[in-house]
Amino acid sequence: MLRLPFSCLLLALAASIASSAVIVDNGMPIMWSQAAAQVTDLPVQNNIVVANPWNFLHRMSFYRLIITATNPFMNSMGPSPTDSPLWGLPLQAGWMLTSGRLADPTGTTTCGLQTGDTMCISPQSWWGCVNHFTSILPFLSAAKQDLFGEGVQVQMEAPEGTEDYCTTYADCTTRHTDVMAKWDAFFQGLKASSTSPLPDNEKKDAILGLYWDAHMASLHASAACNAKQSYYASPEVSFASSWLNSAEYVSAANFQSTLERSVLFLTPLPGRVLQEGDSPPNIADMTQEENHTLNVFSWMKNMNSILGGSLVSMWRGSMCSVITREKGREMLEQLLLDPSFPTSTFLSIITNMATSC
Repeated sequence: MLRLPFSCLLLALAASIASSAVIVDNGMPIMWSQAAAQVTDLPVQNNIVVANPWNFLHRMSFYRLIITATNPFMNSMGPSPTDSPLWGLPLQAGWMLTSGRLADPTGTTTCGLQTGDTMCISPQSWWGCVNHFTSILPFLSAAKQDLFGEGVQVQMEAPEGTEDYCTTYADCTTRHTDVMAKWDAFFQGLKASSTSPLPDNEKKDAILGLYWDAHMASLHASAACNAKQSYYASPEVSFASSWLNSAEYVSAANFQSTLERSVLFLTPLPGRVLQEGDSPPNIADMTQEENHTLNVFSWMKNMNSILGGSLVSMWRGSMCSVITREKGREMLEQLLLDPSFPTSTFLSIITNMATSC
């Protein structure tokens, strides 16, 4: 039986996570006030918005512009302008920046380092590559769906020395057809929801379903980044794999990644890149919360491997209704945020929920 509601967890953990990664400034994602407030604040050439996605402020601008443009359609999410599930994206990008994960992992440049351009995102960064799929692609899709104004054209600057990344809507659609189709479906469904006769809880669930379909399509397509993992130590590669695996659970539960919830879930993530010898839950220079999060992520991934992938399948199967998805979200909060919550309870509840579907 679940013991603490989200609000209680928030209060109980607020003080203990205060020493972990800093991903907000005055209650908003870092650099938010410096990000573009309207699309024309980005560079414009020949009536085309030409952004540099290898500059962190530009990626943060993509998120601010998308959230601003979609907020009028997010009424079913709740009364607050921070209730949109899109808030998880800029906060996650901020964690990647402050933890050093967007910097050049090869050591051949100072991109992203304190000794170089701190706003630089390295094309060689695995994390920066994965984030490409959850920032540039949805931004190009949102522009195509006229969320920034009718006929606004957008393209991205290409990074020097590589052709790994798409730069226009047409280019991204050719390379990643399924991903772009699902972001298009999300934005189209979001706009259509404003006239939907469904009750708000069902409307919310439908919107979250479309959002996570698009988000997971982006993460699955980011397998194209895998070669860049060779630049990292084995503990970081293992964490990256378990981080991706954790998304399978939050997506199946249609997790509503509001600003408040996202801060709570992202703050305990490791505040630096893992190195050889790092072994949770006993990493000396990390907080108890960081060690716990790393340990839980590892447990979820390893248990799924031991069960031949059936833990993820069982979890997906149990998320079969609006009610079970609500229960699933509560259980994830307990597992990830309450160190006293036993993993055995997690397994038994999943089993019971799956049999009720």
